[in-house]
This record gives sequence, structure tokens and C-alpha cells, in this order.
Amino acid sequence: MNRLLKTLCVAASLSAASVLMAADGYKNNTILISAEEAVKLIGNPKVMFVSGDNEDIYKLGHIKGSVEMYAHHLHHSEIDGNMHCAPLYRCIDDAEEYIGKKGISNDMTVIAYDDFKGPNATGVYSFFVSFGHKNVKVLNGGRAAIMAVDPAQKEYDALKKELKAVKKVEKSAKQAMKKEGADQAALEAAAKKAADDAKALSAKMAEVEKRLLVVKGDEVVTPKKYKIDPKKIKWNVIAGKEEVKHAMEDIRKNGKNSKYAIIDSRGIAEIVGERKMDNVARGGHIPGATFIEWSQISDANKKLSFRSAAELQAVYDKYGITPDKTIYAYCQVGAGRGSEHITALQLLGYKNVKVFTGSWDVWGNDMNLPIKR
Repeated sequence: MNRLLKTLCVAASLSAASVLMAADGYKNNTILISAEEAVKLIGNPKVMFVSGDNEDIYKLGHIKGSVEMYAHHLHHSEIDGNMHCAPLYRCIDDAEEYIGKKGISNDMTVIAYDDFKGPNATGVYSFFVSFGHKNVKVLNGGRAAIMAVDPAQKEYDALKKELKAVKKVEKSAKQAMKKEGADQAALEAAAKKAADDAKALSAKMAEVEKRLLVVKGDEVVTPKKYKIDPKKIKWNVIAGKEEVKHAMEDIRKNGKNSKYAIIDSRGIAEIVGERKMDNVARGGHIPGATFIEWSQISDANKKLSFRSAAELQAVYDKYGITPDKTIYAYCQVGAGRGSEHITALQLLGYKNVKVFTGSWDVWGNDMNLPIKR
């Protein structure tokens, strides 16, 4: 009965989250979950929060009980960009072992998150969706959003601010004692009081720290068994280089009348070939690609992973990314800036959208494929 109740609670929370997200105008309201709803699921044994940020960022601050699956490491290739099971991010047996080692089972709801920007969270989201995992969400606003709604975090931050002020008083008093004619007794008393206050505040902070929802430290995992059903793999959300090459050729032939679009989500230095990863032979971009840097999709001002539906649609309309086309997005490894675009398009209700999972790591290393700088 307890298991049934927990399952029903998770379902109710996710349903409420869908209603809340619908208010933002997204046609597909099954993808995102708000911080207000997500906090209710922290600690639920049937839910796993998964950070898409790297291990160093994870250790500096992660949602309590979550695990780390760095988005850029989800795409698994050799040093020369060869992906053995493309367009899958990883071969099935490798993916099963990797997911299981992270303490995730098939019946869990996965909530992907990052700092707040979105790309790394969507990388995790795309990874699990492509392998047919049933319940996957993206936490809109990520770790920052959880901290913003955590009462303990607000209390902790207030104490930290007060501690900083008290330490400043203590320091000022000690410096004043060095001046000629200073009232040593009064200043010593002020410094002692400030030191005592600092000690008391530190003790309070240590107590509050135990209640924080975003914590520091290493990952704690109990491995589980995970099984991928090949019949449930969603091939319609991922693409390999041959499919993208076909789209490129059609775009070069038909221009704006092509039934395809390829979005390059990277920055201008990568697009023109000035900057490239060490393991990629060539810099540049796929001929015919449309340049829409991922930052136009993420909402930095509001610290949310995605802009509103109206804002997103305006961006895609500007660049001619229409729902009637089959759309591919890429970055360096697919899981990240490329998946940010594909997830945004899914939010808007676009149907034929795919992450080029190999992305520039594969394209830039294949000398048989054309590039442009």
C-alpha cells in the first residue's frame, strides 16, 4: 500500500506540474516541472534527480539525494569521434550499466536538472527519452530554482549575511585597537562580543545546513539493475550523420524550400572554426546550417531553462524554423546545447525534431563530410 501511495503522490505532483507549465503557453506541457512541484518529490524513493553538470559543479552544490550524469559524457565516442552504436548516445549494454550504477531503475521518475541554464539538463532528458524511459522531466530553473523556494536556504543565507557583518565589526574593532589613544577596554569588549556572536551564528548555520535541499559533497549511490527494451527506443528523437547529411544535401539544393532545417546551437567562434575541441580534427560548421546560439532559448534574466512559449516561437519564426520541416540540432556532442533546442521545439509542439547525437565530434572528424568556415 505504501508503494501505491508513493506512486500516486508522484503522479499527482507531475500532473499538477503539467497544469502549472501550461500557463506558460507551451503546447507540450509534459516535459517541464517547476521547482514548487519538484521540492515535494525530493527524497521520494521512486524519484531520482539527475544533475547534468560536471562532477566539480555537482560537488559544490547539488539537490539532496541526486546523482551526477554529466551531459557531455552521455555521448560516448572514441577519440576520433567514432560512435559504435550511432545514433544511440551509447550502446545498449553500456547505457544499461551506466544508468544502473547511478542507482536508477526503470520504474523511477527521472528529473533532469543543471545550474539553471538548461543545456545540460536537456542532455540528460534527451538521453533517457531516447532509450524509452517512461517518466522523464526537466526541472525548469534547475538547482537555482530549488534554492529560491527552499525556506532553509533563505534562513541560511540570512545568517551568512549576518555572520559577514559581525566578522566585519570584529575586524574593525581589532584594527581600531592599534590606533593611538584608542579606548582599548571598549574595543576589546566589542571585539569579544562580535567573536561570540560569530560563533553563535556559525553554530546556527551548521544546524540549518542539515535542512538544506541543495548540499555540497560527493555522490552517494546504491547501484540498481536497469534494462533497456530495444522495442521502446525512440529513434524519432535522435539522428546519425547519414540522416543529417541527407538533410544538408536537400538544403543546399532547395534552400528555403527544403523540407529540412539544421540548427547549429554553438557560439560564433566554434561556427567559424576559430575554436574547436582538441579531439576534433576540423573546426567549422555543417553547410546550410542555421545559426541560433542556445542562449537565445535559455532565459538568463529569470534564471529559467527556457523562455516563454511566445518568446521561443518568435526566435524560431525569425530564423524560418517552421513545424512543417524535419529539424536537426547539433552542438559539440548533441547532449547539451543541441538538445536544448530540440527540447524547446518539443515544448512548442513541433513533431519532427531530432538531436544529432554525434554532432561536431563526429562530423568534424569525418574527412568524407563537407564543412564550411
